[in-house]
Amino acid sequence: MAHPSLRVVYPGTFDPVTLGHEDLVQRAAKLFAHVIVAVAGSTNKTTMFSLEERVHFTKGVFSNYSNVEVLGFSGLLMQFVKEQNAHMVIRGLRATADFEYEFQLAGMNRKLYPEFETLFLTPGEQFMFVSSSLVREVAALGGDVHEFVSSTVEDAIKLKLSA
Repeated sequence: MAHPSLRVVYPGTFDPVTLGHEDLVQRAAKLFAHVIVAVAGSTNKTTMFSLEERVHFTKGVFSNYSNVEVLGFSGLLMQFVKEQNAHMVIRGLRATADFEYEFQLAGMNRKLYPEFETLFLTPGEQFMFVSSSLVREVAALGGDVHEFVSSTVEDAIKLKLSA
């Protein structure tokens, strides 16, 4: 049962949004009244898709969720969290390699915004190895990614790679 008033932010680059991301949002949407999927614009990563494209695809993936909102953002995550009147961020953990980075990030975010909490969720076991970067790599090498992304995102990847 969803907490009646908590607003949470699930940030990421979502380049592209995967079924693993969707799995985490499904879990969060059952726990919280409002989930904001925050698509990061300013990042040190080189992305396959523009911020506008990533927001568009992500909105499409989550269009059937009444308590999920997709927003693009730039700048400091904590500033975005404050602007959204949220006090919690959801992060996905797939493996121990994720934990070390996420643990450091959670500590820094808490230092910047003491009222802030990080909640770690794990995806279903079928998504434990799925990452956006692996999806991009498999697709770039001609592999089939339909088991890892929605059909709309798969089509967009194929179109982007053929350009």
